[in-house]
Parts: sequence; C-alpha cells; structure tokens
Amino acid sequence: MALIKSTDADFKTLISTNEKVIVKFYADWCGTCRLFAPKFKKMAENAIYEGVTFLDVNAEENQEARKMAGVDNLPFFASFKNGLLSEGKATAKEEKVAEMIQNLS
Repeated sequence: MALIKSTDADFKTLISTNEKVIVKFYADWCGTCRLFAPKFKKMAENAIYEGVTFLDVNAEENQEARKMAGVDNLPFFASFKNGLLSEGKATAKEEKVAEMIQNLS
C-alpha cells in the first residue's frame, strides 16, 4: 500500500470508503514532522499493515480534516475505523503509531 496525500477535498471520502485509516498531520515548517516522514512511508509500505490506508495531510492547508481529527500539536496522528475517529495523538514515536494501528483491528 502506498502513502496517499489527502486534502479537505477527498479526506471524508477516503476515511469513509476505507475500513482502517491512519493519518499523519504535518506542516512544512515542522522539523519533527519531516524527520518522521520516511518512517511513516516505510510503515505504509510494510506488508504487516496490509488493509490499512495511510494518509498524509498538511494540517495548515486542510482545516476541515484537522478539525475532524482534533489536531492540537504536530506531528499528530489520527486513526479512523469505518469513517469514525478512533484515536488521536500528538507523537513522534513510531511504536505509538504502530500501537494506534493495532488498536484498529
């Protein structure tokens, strides 16, 4: 599975048409976000996460998506199951994101 760049235009559709979704909210000025980007991309390509849709959302340009996930800091991760927010967390730890994905099962 590849990492999908999402915007307000397609965010609602993507979270409602995919059963399990993990979203990374970032900003271009956020150094920690940039450092985490390759890890998130690698997770998206990992076969153990098959069936999970990975989305990348610029939090500054996509206010609707940001509000839906309750973003309060960056990088921020949100998990959605069947279109509903399951969990939201500001973290830069790969194991915390992996835990959120596990909780979707």
